[in-house]
Amino acid sequence: MDHLNEFTSQFSSLAWGISLIVLLIGGGLYLLIVSRFLPFRFFGHAIKVLRGKYDDPSDPGEISHFKALTTALSSTIGMGNIAGVALAISIGGPGAMFWMWISAIVGMSTKFFTSTLAIMYRGKDSNGDLQGGPMYFITEGLGKNWKFLAVMFSFFGMLGALPVVNVNQLKQAINDIILIPNGVEVNLYTNLVIAAVLVFFTSIVILGGLKRISNIASKMVPSMVILYFILVLIILVINATEVPKYFLMIFTDAFEAGSLKEDDYKDVIGGVLGALVLLGIKRGAFSNEAGIGTAPMAHGAAKTNEPVREGLVAMLGPVIDTLIVCTLTALAILVTGVWETTSNNGVTLTASAFQDAMPGYGQYLLMICIFIFSMSSLFSYAYYGTKCTSFLFGADKKHYYKYLYISSIILAATTPFEAMINFIDGIFALMAIPTMLATIIMAPRVVKEIKGYRARLKSLNE
Repeated sequence: MDHLNEFTSQFSSLAWGISLIVLLIGGGLYLLIVSRFLPFRFFGHAIKVLRGKYDDPSDPGEISHFKALTTALSSTIGMGNIAGVALAISIGGPGAMFWMWISAIVGMSTKFFTSTLAIMYRGKDSNGDLQGGPMYFITEGLGKNWKFLAVMFSFFGMLGALPVVNVNQLKQAINDIILIPNGVEVNLYTNLVIAAVLVFFTSIVILGGLKRISNIASKMVPSMVILYFILVLIILVINATEVPKYFLMIFTDAFEAGSLKEDDYKDVIGGVLGALVLLGIKRGAFSNEAGIGTAPMAHGAAKTNEPVREGLVAMLGPVIDTLIVCTLTALAILVTGVWETTSNNGVTLTASAFQDAMPGYGQYLLMICIFIFSMSSLFSYAYYGTKCTSFLFGADKKHYYKYLYISSIILAATTPFEAMINFIDGIFALMAIPTMLATIIMAPRVVKEIKGYRARLKSLNE
């Protein structure tokens, strides 16, 4: 297992070179500037679109704006918000959260552009059904000469959609929160039983297709976000005197990184600060997936003939999953002090914070949230993987991916966390390259679409 951890760690480091940070953050800043900060100026309008004010059942697409966002959020609001934040803080301290915020703010513009393009350049699969996503806006928007980028995205998208981190951390949560405290010996057999249960529930949902996934996600995600929000607020109220201190520490430690060990930054450009920035951006990318290209596949299925509207809805994703949910997780871990008093990592560290604030029942309430977040992520990632498979091999072959997907659940339940998170980090980096390159190239077309939409909106309101 040590060899596996070392291999995946080197793979992740290689994929996340300095050039990719420039592409994700630098590219996102470029998109924010060329749009004249539109995501922030149209925030109120985005809420109206999300609430269904402009919905038209006759528009092309499969699902509503709201269901498109909740489907996208069902993949991003999960272990990235619970285990990912805990991992960032355990390695980089409070300052890692600051760089996750930066990735989210920049990611709002990236999500806007990529999801607008997903509607502007929808294509058809081999069955003739309308589809959206980076592979389609690359081929439809840039032409056949750029198809290699679409193939690259789809190939790595098949791997990146495998639910290995969610399953791994859900298994760890069940072991650490439920089984071990109750005297159950954890071994390969118990992990396989957990995997079998997850396979059963996942199979029922993903074999039903996008509409079943979106219907379930639209019911599960909002209720779980509200429950998680309430639970963390209780923790913050209990530790109210500590909140200002640690909130300020997120800013002050963003440029110090005293928690990092030498092994974390000895090979990183920029040394200790560079390692902290990289850590925050990686965990931010895992949390909100801005620039990775998964969300545009869900938003590309929205019922609309106005691409800008779906882009505005999509930009709300990083606000919800990183600026709100991840910040809540970070503060819960920080104010309870468990990040300094335990050696726990990942989801177990977050569970320690809940148990510290609400002894006897806190970690069980967290377990409910973890289970729902993880299951909703399992459903939506399966949809992303089948779309990538359809593009590469034809829509009639996509069901084969579902069998691969279900099989990977068993692998993830029996493999170390470090190996799984490094693997997905590296794959996400390779997915971001074609997504961001194509988006930057076509950015002027989106700006033109923005101007047209503003003119149509103005005439509509007159």
